[in-house]
Amino acid sequence: MAINTDKNSYTIIFSVIMVLVVGSLLAFIAQGLKPTIKENERIEIQQNILYAMGVNENEEGSREFIAAEKAEKTFAEYIKKQLVIQNGEVTEDENAYLIDIKKEKNLAKDPSYSRRLPLFVGEKDGKTYYVAPIRGKGLWDAIWGYVALNEDMVVQGVFFDHKGETPGLGANIKERFFMDDFTGEKLFDADNNFVGITAAKGNADPKNDNKDDNEVDAIAGATITGDGVSAMLKSDLRLYVPYFQKLKNN
Repeated sequence: MAINTDKNSYTIIFSVIMVLVVGSLLAFIAQGLKPTIKENERIEIQQNILYAMGVNENEEGSREFIAAEKAEKTFAEYIKKQLVIQNGEVTEDENAYLIDIKKEKNLAKDPSYSRRLPLFVGEKDGKTYYVAPIRGKGLWDAIWGYVALNEDMVVQGVFFDHKGETPGLGANIKERFFMDDFTGEKLFDADNNFVGITAAKGNADPKNDNKDDNEVDAIAGATITGDGVSAMLKSDLRLYVPYFQKLKNN
């Protein structure tokens, strides 16, 4: 018996079957790719941490990570310790770089929970770097980054990224012309108060020669994203101040 394909019921049944088949196929593919995706995410974290401390393949005007195939070996070469700070206690954990910062921030909304703070101690050219992860909110979605500091909490390098900021505007937080401005910036003011760093509109220092003003030049047309960068630098890096105070006193 021939099937009447003109019936609405046929169209509905056919659509349901196709949705089930395609959905099952996509779920199967996603499950199969999950280990690869996780591995790529792990390598990307290592690349980001290394980038912040100046271990990258940048050339004039470019922004290039250490190649993926070299990331793990290079990470082990430059990162000497991975620390976890919690309740004022500091422990070593070789997988600290895998701590989910988003999850930790959400858990910390409960006053009874003490957030775990990863910190990566690296060495390059005889100099020690302390790299801290940060996370915040941009205009449209999450923004995050890694900030390399010296023992005085002076910025030695940064890497920023985003999930969905506007191309050509807020998305430029991950471009060198913005990130490079942070190098040399101080997190404390002249009176030794922690104030963070502000991406400031109308900053009278477009070349960012003044490293004592706790400001960098904002990205034109990206005020809310810039405010998000300023906020996450201040809120997240403030949590590391007790560690650096102890570090200087030892």
